[in-house]
Amino acid sequence: MEQFFAYTRLFNFAKSIFLKMGCSDQDADIASKALLSADIRGVDSHGVARLSGYVRLWEVNRVNSKPTIQIIHETPSTGVVDGDAGLGLVVAPFAMEQAINKAKNVGSGWVSVQNSNHFGIAGYHAMLALPHDMIGIAMTNASALVAPTFSKERMLGTNPIAVAIPAGIEPPFVADFATTTAANGKLEILQRKNQPVPEGWVQTQDGSPSNDANELKNGGALLPLGSDREHSSHKGYMLGSIVDIFSGILSGANYGPWVPPFPSFIPMPENMPGKGIGHFFGAMRIDAFRKPEAFKKDMDQWIQRFRKAAPAKGFSSVIVPGDPEREIEKRRMTEGIPILSLVVKDLEALATKFSVDF
Repeated sequence: MEQFFAYTRLFNFAKSIFLKMGCSDQDADIASKALLSADIRGVDSHGVARLSGYVRLWEVNRVNSKPTIQIIHETPSTGVVDGDAGLGLVVAPFAMEQAINKAKNVGSGWVSVQNSNHFGIAGYHAMLALPHDMIGIAMTNASALVAPTFSKERMLGTNPIAVAIPAGIEPPFVADFATTTAANGKLEILQRKNQPVPEGWVQTQDGSPSNDANELKNGGALLPLGSDREHSSHKGYMLGSIVDIFSGILSGANYGPWVPPFPSFIPMPENMPGKGIGHFFGAMRIDAFRKPEAFKKDMDQWIQRFRKAAPAKGFSSVIVPGDPEREIEKRRMTEGIPILSLVVKDLEALATKFSVDF
C-alpha cells in the first residue's frame, strides 16, 4: 500500500529532522533538497526512505551534523575536499560547487572527496552544473555488497556514475546509473513488498544464482552490471572499479571492502586504509570546447534523432537518458510522491522520536 504526500510536506519534515540532528538551517536545507530530489525523480530507494538511516548513523557518531568542510589540497583545476564526516548530502554539493568554480576559472574542475557519507542520488550533484552551461559528472564508492566477476566475496559497492549534459530547446541528457545489474535500493523496495528479485541481480554466499531479495542478509552479494561473464559482467566490474579508484584512492578515502557500511548496526571494517566514503566530481565548461549555442543545437538534434529511432517490436518509442525521471518529477510535483506504508511508519516513528509534526 502507498500513500501520497506533497513535495513541500516531505521537504519540511526532512528539514525538521536534520535540524533536530543539529544541522545548521543552511545545511538542513541543502540536505533536504538533495534527499527529496530522489523521491521526485522516482529513485524511491534513496529519498525519505533513507532518512532514518542517516539518523541512526548520527546516533552512533558516524555522521557529524556540524562539519567543517574544507579543501585540503588543490591546484587551479583540481582539489581534494575533507568532509569532516558530514552528511554526504551536504558535503557533495560543496565539492561540486568547488568543481564548478574551478571550471569557471580554467575551463574544467575536478574534485575528489574523502571523509564523507552516503550522498543520495549521483544525478542530483551532476545536474548542479547544468545552469552554468557545463557538463557535470558525479560518482561515489559505497560499502562492499558486490562480488567481482568469478568471485563470491563482496569487494565493491554499487558505485554509481552520473553525467548531466545541457541541451538547447530539449531537456538535458542525464544518465544516472549504478555499476551493478540493480542498485541495492531496488532490493530494499522488493523486500518491503515481499517480492522476489529478477534473475541475475544477486548470488548466494557460495556464488550460486538467487531470486531472494534478502540474499544480502544471508551473506550473498549483488552482481556487477551484466550479471555474469557470459553477459559481460566483467564490464560492470571494471566500471565499478574505476569509480572506486577515482572516489576512494584518488581522494584518500576508503576503498574496496573497507568502505564504511550504510547500516549503522554493521561493524566498521578493520584496518581501514582511508577516511570515510569517497566521491568524485567534475565540471566542464561547454565554451572551453566550442560555442555553447552550437553545442546545444547539436545536442538537440542528437536527442531528437534518438527519440525518433525506430522502436523494436513491443515498444512504442525510444527514450533518452533523463526522460523517465523528468516525466516522473512532473507528475509527482502535481499529484504527490507515493510512499510505501512501511516507510510511512518509519517516518512517523521519527516524528515521535524527535517530537516534530508529520
